[in-house]
Amino acid sequence: MEGASFGAGRAGGAFDPLDFLKQPQTLLRIASWLFSIVVFGSIVNEGYVNRDTTPELHCIYNENEGACSYGISIGIIAFFTCVFFLVVDLHFQQISSVKDRKRAVLLDLGVSGILSFLWFIAFCFLANQWQWTLSTKGVWQGADAARAAIAFSFFSILTWVGLTVKALQRYRLGTDMSLFATDQFAADPNTGYPGYPTGSGIESTETYQSPPFTETLDANPKGYQVPAY
Repeated sequence: MEGASFGAGRAGGAFDPLDFLKQPQTLLRIASWLFSIVVFGSIVNEGYVNRDTTPELHCIYNENEGACSYGISIGIIAFFTCVFFLVVDLHFQQISSVKDRKRAVLLDLGVSGILSFLWFIAFCFLANQWQWTLSTKGVWQGADAARAAIAFSFFSILTWVGLTVKALQRYRLGTDMSLFATDQFAADPNTGYPGYPTGSGIESTETYQSPPFTETLDANPKGYQVPAY
């Protein structure tokens, strides 16, 4: 996984849409988004059928309203979650704070793991209720949609587990702190600051001497001259 900080490079770097679309994480999000549409769309459109004797609509899954409600709810939640994290991924490289990047990755990890579990429940719930569904004319008409919702619930488990793994990899990748290092600091953190420059260790033969005093006094040792009369 390329990148220096949780799977992305330095903040403010160039953004390549093609590279973004080719990332496995992006492909998994788009697939999860499409699967969620199939699940809740199938149940909303053909998941409610009437009995042969009454026009009243019932859930196609063994007339269990909870099964239809759960399938629709988890599909809508997954739909908006995919949109939210796609926007986060688009702006992830522009996040300059390492702490904010870490929070985003941890949020992605937690939400993806929870949705993987919720989709597993949805698949088991819908499949179990479909097994106990009595075969009627209305059920026959919506059977394909019911099976599609079950199948794409299973596919959603796989994609969200994949997103959980990708988020875990990004979290373990961590941050390369060399991005934030400057040239004025040593590479070794234990290295102290450089001291003042020292000499070569060889003393110079030339020593400083003050200039000699100017002889302004008389040669008389007493320093006094008798005036002439």
